[in-house]
Amino acid sequence: MLPPLRQELTLHAGPEQQDGSPGWVLHDPAANRFFLLGWASFEMLSRWDAQDASHLMKAVHAQTTLTVDMSDISHLVQFLRENQLLQTQSSEELWRLHQYRHRGYLSWLLSHYLFFRIPLVRPDAFLSRVLPWTGWVFRPVFWWVMVLITLSGLFMVSQQWDAFTHTFSHYGGWMAAVGIAVALSVAKVVHEMGHALTARHFGCRVPAMGIAFLVMVPVLYTDTNDAWKLPSRRQRLLIGGAGMMAELTLASCATLLWCFLPDSPIRAGVFLLASTTWLATLVINASPFMRFDGYFLLSDLLQMPNLHARVFALARWHLRRGLLGLDDPEPEHFSPSRQRGLLFFAWVTWLYRLVIFTSIAFLVYHLFFKTLGIMLLMVELGWFVVRPFVNELQVWWQRRHDLRWGFRTRRTLFCFVALVLFLVVPWQRGVSVPAVMEAQQSQTIYVPEDAQVGKVNVHDGDWVQQGQVLAVLTSDNLDYQIEQAEVIAANLAWQVAQQPFSQALDEQGGALKKLESAAQQQIESLLRQQARLTLTAPFSGRVADVSDALKAGTVVVQGEQLMQVLGKEGVRGEGWVDEETVTTLQTGDAALFVPDSGETMAIRCKVGKIDRLNQTSLDQPLLASVYGGSIPVQINNQRLVPINTIFRVRLEPCEARQAPAHEQAGKVVLQSSHRSYLQRGWQWLVVSLGREAGL
Repeated sequence: MLPPLRQELTLHAGPEQQDGSPGWVLHDPAANRFFLLGWASFEMLSRWDAQDASHLMKAVHAQTTLTVDMSDISHLVQFLRENQLLQTQSSEELWRLHQYRHRGYLSWLLSHYLFFRIPLVRPDAFLSRVLPWTGWVFRPVFWWVMVLITLSGLFMVSQQWDAFTHTFSHYGGWMAAVGIAVALSVAKVVHEMGHALTARHFGCRVPAMGIAFLVMVPVLYTDTNDAWKLPSRRQRLLIGGAGMMAELTLASCATLLWCFLPDSPIRAGVFLLASTTWLATLVINASPFMRFDGYFLLSDLLQMPNLHARVFALARWHLRRGLLGLDDPEPEHFSPSRQRGLLFFAWVTWLYRLVIFTSIAFLVYHLFFKTLGIMLLMVELGWFVVRPFVNELQVWWQRRHDLRWGFRTRRTLFCFVALVLFLVVPWQRGVSVPAVMEAQQSQTIYVPEDAQVGKVNVHDGDWVQQGQVLAVLTSDNLDYQIEQAEVIAANLAWQVAQQPFSQALDEQGGALKKLESAAQQQIESLLRQQARLTLTAPFSGRVADVSDALKAGTVVVQGEQLMQVLGKEGVRGEGWVDEETVTTLQTGDAALFVPDSGETMAIRCKVGKIDRLNQTSLDQPLLASVYGGSIPVQINNQRLVPINTIFRVRLEPCEARQAPAHEQAGKVVLQSSHRSYLQRGWQWLVVSLGREAGL
């Protein structure tokens, strides 16, 4: 017995099939869904009142030129049952439907919590009333006028191009926000009204208009599913493209209107309509890779309803045939050139969706607090990215008995083994990180206190001996303090000497001697400060990086760097590694420093002390990104703050050689323990999750 159809289903003439046969549309008014049927399916449904499948098959054979068999009828019944187009007659069917819907709720929630629709109005009656007043929009004269308006606007804007491009720069704060909000609202309302009016113009119902939330961002939508009833491909294309055409029309009018408006927030809003909103619409809606306007336009152009599902089925068939050697029949037959184009479109769509879904997953992660963000990130990646791969692999496993050993399977096995070896075998050992190499003995000479340069005895590159005077600084303030202290000390010494001869002085007793001793100590302290103004070499070596301020008569401030003294022999260095690499290093690992400048040969070193606390600031400007280095930093309170987590690694001892004349930036290759790419990726994932979760 054939299961009975639901009574409210209706059939309408639809677009022709690619082979020229007539097409029909089955409408489910309860769900407002449309199903495109071929000639054979239509003829079988038209005779569904037959008692059973055999009578149905005989009726089709007798009354049409078609030939159908039991498998065709079985497939049609399965299609009707899966889409809930049959009447439910038994408790078992009700329970099966309940179970299906129960599973469907979870799937719907996972698929739609980032995108869901809220219908707000039923515009059909309103559209019917206003349609007579908007009929002129669908006449050729209107579009010729729009061409004239567009050309006029472009010509007039070209005469004021600088003013046009700088329109919005005069506004900020709440005025800019209001302008953007109003412009976007107007553009989107016009866009949706374009779809709705065009659909109503061609006799289609528009049951709902409302708001859809895409990643919690509200956008307007219009239900134009009734357009599938139209047999004319041209009419369906006009409905699908009406929204973009309406926005382009609005942009043309806004371009011309901008030329006559004075500077004001209204002009800024008109500028947005003329320059930005329509571009965003074209970028998003014209894309055929998601189910936006561009997808439906391409479907009608190719005369392929359900384009994504059909090209994905074709791509999966081609993939299984190429990798597993499965000799399944084609889901649909296409010419070779069309098949190549559809396969290319399917793969591009998959890659596009992979990027979009991954981006949405990380956007959701950043929109919520850490714990919920990580959970939603995992759900998004698992449902939209991992699940399709798992489903396909399950099909491969279920069909493992259909595999036959041949060229394609051997090729796939070879590539799979090569990939596994590439990921699992620990090929990579060396890790290249930014580093700085300098002399093993290195001392920076700073200004001990505010002073004036008196005498300079050395120049950049001079060789000096330990204790040799490099420069002499003078300080008038310090000289004055010494003179004052000497006067005070002399006065106190005189008073101590006069104590035996003066009763008043004698009464002060030992206090005067303590004051005299303190005065002498003050003089000694000031003299030591003065001695520090004579800058001497801490060891024998070379003078480097002499400051331009080190000239006689120049005033220098405390802490200012004047020069460096570098030892004659030996080098040492420092490298900076990320949190993934630092866990693989051990003291004594080999390291090879390669300077960026190429001034010296590569230097062999050993890994010395490894800092286990990350660096909160970078003390090597040579490596900072703001100065052309390779470590990303940002300047915060005059400090170089690393953007990523980095750890310092000392490079010592190094092979004996002459010390460089100045610090050298470069790369150091650290020979850490062998690790595979799979191990590195897993460790990176664990570290990243732990860091983001605050563990």
